[in-house]
Amino acid sequence: MSLTISIDAMGGDFGPSVTVPAALACLKENVALTLILVGDEAVLEPLLVQALPVYGNRLQIQHASQQVDMDEPPSKALKNKKDSSMRVAINLVHQGRADACVSAGNTGALMATARFVLKMLNGIDRPAIISTLPSIHGHTHMMDLGANVDCTAEHLFQFAVMGNELVKAIENIDSPRIGLLNIGEEDMKGNEQVKTAAKLLENSTLNYIGYVEGNSINAGNMKVDLIVCDGFVGNVSLKSIEGAAKMIGTTLKEAFSKNWLTKLAAVVAYPVLKSFKQRIDPRLYNGASFLGLRGLVIKSHGGADVLAFKTAIKLAEVEVQHNVIQKITQQVEASLAQRTIS
Repeated sequence: MSLTISIDAMGGDFGPSVTVPAALACLKENVALTLILVGDEAVLEPLLVQALPVYGNRLQIQHASQQVDMDEPPSKALKNKKDSSMRVAINLVHQGRADACVSAGNTGALMATARFVLKMLNGIDRPAIISTLPSIHGHTHMMDLGANVDCTAEHLFQFAVMGNELVKAIENIDSPRIGLLNIGEEDMKGNEQVKTAAKLLENSTLNYIGYVEGNSINAGNMKVDLIVCDGFVGNVSLKSIEGAAKMIGTTLKEAFSKNWLTKLAAVVAYPVLKSFKQRIDPRLYNGASFLGLRGLVIKSHGGADVLAFKTAIKLAEVEVQHNVIQKITQQVEASLAQRTIS
């Protein structure tokens, strides 16, 4: 199966110094992949002068005269940056020239532009951000991670429907276990929004297992495949996890660097430490999908390095290969039909 992905080559904190080598690494590993690097030709061509003859039509440059700054207001980017690398990369998906778009650019601008250009799926009110987080059991999918600060119970239900199809497709799970993030697992706990969402999920065909607490994201004793919450809670949880991981890594490094005895202990413990680092390495989980749009958009962390951005491109490959957009569309339509009948 051939697939084409457009890359916002100018986006992120490091721009082409990260996006270009990550793109070339993906092309080398997947002979069915075609990448369109969108950005300033004058900047990109010198970086690709040796690669262009090697990959031929599988590597293309699409010129864009503007780029969106990482702190630029979404409304300004949408109005004044119509020829930005971000906008052009999304346009390629809308035009059918690309199957997906990957960008490490400004999250708000990317979401606003993607929603404006690609439009929403019928039956979905708002797009949501879903990503994968490491856990004791391997990993867990979680949404929404920041696209929607305020959500209704209906929005949470829609997120669950979309996330269910994505997890089924990329994890090859027939019936993903879905939990609502709450302050406790008991039925009486939570706000009205969460309680009403729980009733909607209980009356659906989804495999809803009930409420889950924050510790279920990474270290819960209950296996859950998808955790659903509003964007405020999800983003706070995500940033807290990132901060905790950084604190653990820094604390371990300081502890093993205190004196010659601790440094010797570090040498002995090196295989264990290396395995631990790989297990929680955020670069291996980089890439968040914007669900609810009529096209596939993957958001990479703005500070991603080459490995992390490569991971985001790989995620786009997987979602295209598994027809995630088509499957979500079908499930949303089926869900709406079922609720209309009932």
